[in-house]
Amino acid sequence: MSVAEQELLEKWRELPLDKQQQVLEFIEFIHLKHSADKIPLGKRLRQIREKIVASGKPLLDEEEIAKELASRRGDNFSVGHFLI
Repeated sequence: MSVAEQELLEKWRELPLDKQQQVLEFIEFIHLKHSADKIPLGKRLRQIREKIVASGKPLLDEEEIAKELASRRGDNFSVGHFLI
C-alpha cells in the first residue's frame, strides 16, 4: 500500500460512519463516471433502486414522481398532466 493510500485510509477511518458512507458513495460515483466498462443505464438504475429499497426509504409512487418533477422544473402543471 502506498503512502497516499495509507493516509487516505487513516483519514477515512477517523470520520463518523455517515461521512465514511458519503466518501464511499462519492468514490463509486467517480469510478462509474470514469470506468471504461460503463454499466448500462438500466442496470445502474436498478442498482440505485436496490440501494433505496435496502435503506428502508419508501419509493415514490407515480403521483409523487409527478409532483417532484413539477417542483424541480418550476412547472405549474397539474399532477394529472404527468401521469400516464
